[in-house]
Amino acid sequence: MKKIIYIFVLIILGTSYIYAADLSPSAGAGGIIGGFFTRYTLAADGKVNNDRIKIDANQEANQFNYGFFAFFDITYGVFSIYFQNGGNNWKESFVIDGLDNSSKSDGKGWESVIGLSLLGKYPFYLSEQITVFPLLGVDYHISLKQQRTQPDGWVYDRNDGYRERDKNNKAYKLMDWNSCWINIGGGLDYNLTDKLFIRSKLLYSFRLMTPYEVKNLDMMKTMAGDPKPKLGGLTSGPSVRISAGYRF
Repeated sequence: MKKIIYIFVLIILGTSYIYAADLSPSAGAGGIIGGFFTRYTLAADGKVNNDRIKIDANQEANQFNYGFFAFFDITYGVFSIYFQNGGNNWKESFVIDGLDNSSKSDGKGWESVIGLSLLGKYPFYLSEQITVFPLLGVDYHISLKQQRTQPDGWVYDRNDGYRERDKNNKAYKLMDWNSCWINIGGGLDYNLTDKLFIRSKLLYSFRLMTPYEVKNLDMMKTMAGDPKPKLGGLTSGPSVRISAGYRF
């Protein structure tokens, strides 16, 4: 993650140097709405103590996000920091053929994150009032809260160590849900005056594997005795960010 941010900083600084005469710093704040969809499948087939173990697991989740953010813009790059809440519904199934064991569960969940966003952009000036720009960059989410409901409706913290544990039987940490996202999209600025403008951005984001997911995959390898389980699927989704800005 540090390498990705470092690369984008170099790109933005380099571009800013080349086009230094065109730099027009600005800052502002606004709101976010969006969501994501998770669809994962996992198949593992191996041996543990000479017994064949076959695991088939599926996970689905749909989440709606909302929040607010502040940004600082230097024409060819924009940095944002934001607070975001999300509510989701999820469904999981887990089948172990060798142990004649299976389980299904579903429920609701909630999370809160602090987000850091770094986007590169290239403006096209359509008129004195309207500017459009493509966007490409990364977001990093720092987890503040991870909660779910039990079947009886009781809300619990996922890192409390009672209901969810890793392969070493240890409680997960909040940082295990930290995540990195790759963003692609575009935006539009509408100038109200020489200094004030309204900005809208549409992004589509793809999430890389979280430490929580990596630990779960390691657990499946141990349970099934399969060093290379087949993992498929994706977590991705759109977001809209609307803000007001001031050009210095």
